[in-house]
Amino acid sequence: MGGDGWSRAGAYQPDLAAAFRAEQERELSEDDHGFGTMTMAERWADPDWQEYIMTGGTASVLDQIEVVASDNGEEGPFMRPLTDAEIRAWCPGGRPTEAEWNAALSDSGDLYPDRAAGNCTVLYDADGTPASIGYWGVTAD
Repeated sequence: MGGDGWSRAGAYQPDLAAAFRAEQERELSEDDHGFGTMTMAERWADPDWQEYIMTGGTASVLDQIEVVASDNGEEGPFMRPLTDAEIRAWCPGGRPTEAEWNAALSDSGDLYPDRAAGNCTVLYDADGTPASIGYWGVTAD
């Protein structure tokens, strides 16, 4: 089995970890995946949630535990911001718009991380103002 790729843009906040947690809460408000009102910390402490994620997952930010440093080489399930060099490999100006990000995701599978992992990057308006955060990853299954 190979993991399934997914992507979604979420609301911008300067603190990527806080934005990630807010995006997780937004996802949970749409679908609790049968785990009720458990917090994300409670979910990740629950062996049933861990099995659910590692054998199929949600194809969303719920599949990652937390945001880690850009240079973190650990395998998932973590959300890792791209480095400036990684962004410039597909967006030479270093300030990708949502359209450029979507095109990069469509043009090359190289932008996707390994299974059970996620990436994120700030996305900008045409005038260079931070507008949203792009999240994408691959399920563990």
